[in-house]
Amino acid sequence: MQLIPPMTMMDFFRKSEGVWYSTRTVHHFDSVSDESGESNLIVKVLEKDDPKVIEVCQAQNVDPFLVSGGASFSWQDNMDDSEPNPNYAAILVDVPHQDDPRQGQFLRNRGYVEGIPVIGVYRFDENGVLTINTEYERNQGQERSWFVTDDFRIRVMTVKMMNGVNQMAYCSERRCVTSASLEAMLEQHRTRISV
Repeated sequence: MQLIPPMTMMDFFRKSEGVWYSTRTVHHFDSVSDESGESNLIVKVLEKDDPKVIEVCQAQNVDPFLVSGGASFSWQDNMDDSEPNPNYAAILVDVPHQDDPRQGQFLRNRGYVEGIPVIGVYRFDENGVLTINTEYERNQGQERSWFVTDDFRIRVMTVKMMNGVNQMAYCSERRCVTSASLEAMLEQHRTRISV
């Protein structure tokens, strides 16, 4: 089955909804050692009237009428079954460009590079690769993300300080199978065997 890449931010959020097993490698170009790790990324789609979306709009003085919705992102250790720590979470709100839904701005209640509210700009290219540029107080972040299949995606990030790029990260993310979808696959398999 051929991949149909998302071409709007809300399509990207919807295609990303669920739990992802994320393997990351972070390269530091200063005196800090490189690092790697594994975690779960949990994505939930938020409709435009969700109180969390409205709260982010109000905090950043943006008219909620302009937004199309949003998503919550949370991270936790891979083997951790507890509720995600709210300190490792963010709400993103989509403000699409009125003339071109493939680009726009997003509001974020907590930035990836600096833990402050931030506004980023995004654009989808013709192949569905999402590029996000975010200006922080002391840094610039760029993230590129794309789906290889419906259940596998890649993210590449760079962080640039005034003296140049000081961090680069690569993440490969595989969708985790839920109990419900696993049960549906088993039932489909049982049906095939009994025919």
